[in-house]
Parts: sequence; structure tokens; C-alpha cells
Amino acid sequence: MKRYFLQGVIALSVVTSCSSGKEDSTKPDGEEETLPKVKIETVESRNVDQIGAYTATVQPQILNNITSAMPNRIKQILVDEGQQVSAGQTVAILDDVNTFAYETQVDNARANLKNVELNYNRAVELFNIGGGTKQQVDAMEIQLTNAKNALAQAERTLRNARENTVLTSPIAGVVTARNYDPGDMAANLPIVTVARIKPVKLVINVTENDFPKIKKGMTASIKFDTYGDEEFTGTVSTVMPTVDAASRTFGVEITLANEDSKVLPGMFGRVNLNLGSEERVVVPDKAVVKQQGSGNQYVYVLNPDGTVSYNKVELGQRLGSEYELLSGVESGSQVVVSGQSKLSNGAKVEVTK
Repeated sequence: MKRYFLQGVIALSVVTSCSSGKEDSTKPDGEEETLPKVKIETVESRNVDQIGAYTATVQPQILNNITSAMPNRIKQILVDEGQQVSAGQTVAILDDVNTFAYETQVDNARANLKNVELNYNRAVELFNIGGGTKQQVDAMEIQLTNAKNALAQAERTLRNARENTVLTSPIAGVVTARNYDPGDMAANLPIVTVARIKPVKLVINVTENDFPKIKKGMTASIKFDTYGDEEFTGTVSTVMPTVDAASRTFGVEITLANEDSKVLPGMFGRVNLNLGSEERVVVPDKAVVKQQGSGNQYVYVLNPDGTVSYNKVELGQRLGSEYELLSGVESGSQVVVSGQSKLSNGAKVEVTK
């Protein structure tokens, strides 16, 4: 009985072994694994406008800090922040306590000059008839000159006092600061600050490589966060003649007419300048792959042998749903736009439509 059982086990083992061998022999030798499926697009070079993008804070064209040269008490302030003022408009009135004293000094100087003139004329007449000397005439002439200078000085002091009593705005603009109230003593701060905002200006910093591309009179496109996508047009009014040694940039002043006074000092602006055009390869944005853990970007390029190359690229501007490339891919190349997640450098792929 044991002998028959042993023979059965051996026979079953032989059958199983033969069956396994038969199954392996039916698998085709060198069967290829399934290739990653990708979609590709052919990219070409074309002329791309080179847009320089900059940021700046709006500044008034002119800023006047109106204050008194004398420490007088403020009687009235006739304007408030945000108010429009015209050139020559009175903005503040100060105590004129010193004005009377200066007027008295002017009156005294005039009286003294009149007296000196009479004495001088007498000295000249006496000299002409032989009753006086040239020395006396010369002495009186010096006194006359001194009296005239004293009157001019007194008048200048009075004029200055009056100017520091009734303060006016030298420009038309908007009041951007009011630092005191009536009754305060005018001190170190300006009493009122007036800014001319028609036009306004923005000063941007441009790299020295772009210096030859910036010309006075160029048009600038400007947007402000306050006004969303509304676009304003400015003009390059000044190109600074020197480059900052630390930042390697130079200043460019953009003037904005601002006829409707919508743009105010302190607003944040985004300035675009067209710096000409360059021929660049342009690729779909979906072709660009960012390397994990770094800021590098890559594009898979299809090779003639059906494999792909992992090309590092330098991105330029974003052009809607495309990117301008500064380097990394040649014109006429076929780039992968779908299926990159399963690819590696040198992998063989299957192109689908």
C-alpha cells in the first residue's frame, strides 16, 4: 500500500513540473513593457515684446511744506486735509503781534532818511558856493547811503513778517497734511503741506542692462491696485544719468497727467515698459514641469528615437497660456504637454493624439 502511495506522489510531482514548464514556454521571449503615453506639440520661435515690469509709489510732482519762519501763534487754519487749493490761496493766518513794531521801524527809517537827505543837500549847496568842504560832503554821502540801507532792511523785515503772518499756497494742489490747530505755536513741522497732483510721478528702478532701451518720451502702461484692471498711460519724463553702484540700477521717472485727480500720492503702482522685441521659443504652459524641492523648471522634449529628454529651461514672460523661453528648447522641437508624471530622462514613450 505504501509503495502505491509513493508512486502516486512522484507522478503528481512530475505532472505539476511539466505543467509549469509548459506555461513558461508559452510566454514570448523579450516581451516589451507598456510604454507611457504622451501628447506632444511642436513649438516655434516668434517675436515677443519684451515687457519690463516694475513697481513704484505715486509721488506728487511738487510738494510744498508751508510754514512760518517766525515762531508765531496760529490764529486760523483755513484748509483741511484732502481739500483742493489754488495758487495764492490763503491757507493759514498767524498772530501779527510783531507787525506793528516792524511798521514803526520802517517809519523811523524813512524819517531818518529824509533828514539825512536834507543835510546832504545842504552840504552840497554850501560846497558849491565855497562855504563847505569836500570832506563834509563825502561824510554826508556815507550817512545818506547808510540811511537808505537801513530803510531797505526795515522794509524787508516788515515784508517778511507780513509774509509769515498770512500764509498762502505757492501752487495749485491738494492739502496732504495739516499738523496744527488754531492756538498752537508754529514749531518744527510745516503748518500745512500742499502737493501738486496734476501731474503725478512714479520713480522706478531699472537694471543697468536695460539702460540703452529706455528713452525719454516712451509710453508707460500703469495699473493701480485701487482701480483693478483699469489702465493708465504715462510717459518717461526723466532718465537718471547715473547708475546706483550698490543695486546696479538707475532711476526712471514716469509722469502721469492725472487730469481727473484719480491717482493720489502714496498709491502703489505697477508699471510696464515695452523694451522692444526678441525672437524667442514659446511653449504651452502645460509643457513646463517644476522640479520638486527646487525652483528649476524643465520641459520634456521628444527625440527622434522615441525617447524624451529632460531639458532644463529658463522662463521669460508668461504670455496667457504660454511661456516665453530664454533657453533650453530649440525652435521646431516637439515637447510633451500631457503625461509627464510617468516620465524620466531618456524614457521611451508612445505618442498619442
